[in-house]
Amino acid sequence: MGIPTLISTHNVTSSTDSVSITDDIDGTYDEYMFVFTDYHPSADVNLFFNLSIDGGSNYNVTKTTSFFTAQHNESDANAVLQYNASHDLAQGTGTQPLTYNGVKATNADESAAGILHLFSPASTTYVKHFYGVSSTYSANLFEMQSFYAGYANTTSAVDAIQFDNAAGNIDNITIQMFGIA
Repeated sequence: MGIPTLISTHNVTSSTDSVSITDDIDGTYDEYMFVFTDYHPSADVNLFFNLSIDGGSNYNVTKTTSFFTAQHNESDANAVLQYNASHDLAQGTGTQPLTYNGVKATNADESAAGILHLFSPASTTYVKHFYGVSSTYSANLFEMQSFYAGYANTTSAVDAIQFDNAAGNIDNITIQMFGIA
């Protein structure tokens, strides 16, 4: 892995329905890394992402993905490693989950953080691969580690990304975008 260069930081500290990054996703770097921290929603939901090939006018790029989680309860009563088919996309244009089982809005200590890697978004020859991992403290006092990977099935250049909730608003999140040389 190369050296990450911070390109931009996006802070949300009051309710918004989504965070769109429409600048600087181009051919400057072969890999872009999005680090999200302190995610907390206004409703009990997951965090999602989607991609755009038209500068953010539409977030509907076709994706095929895989998603699995490792979970452990605070009381040590339950530990699970599982594949989550409900969080996969099979040539779907919808949003891709980054977290599992929802962050509870009513509990101030529940939040999520993670990293998403996107490769060669400016390529007009190949599909765009991505993978990531997130950590969520959530429902029923569980720590959930989520792992996701896939590809955006387009040979058009991807030039924007959006992070959002399925419902409600994002009350808090910081998203940093890095380029990796």
